[in-house]
Amino acid sequence: MQRTASAVWSGSLKEGKGTISTQSGVLSDTQYSFSTRFESGKGTNPEELIAAAHAGCFTMALSAQLGTMNFTPQSLRTTATLTFEKLDAGWTISKVHLDVAARIPGISPEAFQSAAQSAKANCPVSRVLKADISMTANLEQAA
Repeated sequence: MQRTASAVWSGSLKEGKGTISTQSGVLSDTQYSFSTRFESGKGTNPEELIAAAHAGCFTMALSAQLGTMNFTPQSLRTTATLTFEKLDAGWTISKVHLDVAARIPGISPEAFQSAAQSAKANCPVSRVLKADISMTANLEQAA
């Protein structure tokens, strides 16, 4: 299985601009630039997209892990906060913090933590990143 995305850039780093598109068409010539990456310009940036991919991947991996334990989540909500900082080696994605809130009827806190840790370690996006990946996993009361 392969997935593709593309980027087009015109101009210098600071004055130039570009677009990002995905195979699915969800992103289609979506704007990105120096200001969307390092300032507060309107558009997206690679780090935001990696954070979105990590949140989505982890959440699906957690659902799969719970399924192997015979639990079905009522809801899973994950925010991935990516830290992008300038190190001696240059700009680096140095950390990702996953903050997950879950409603899972009948699961113990220990079983939930075990499933969350397994999903964090084994989701494909976690495995591709060299960054330190941390997580906060909160189990909420099921309705």
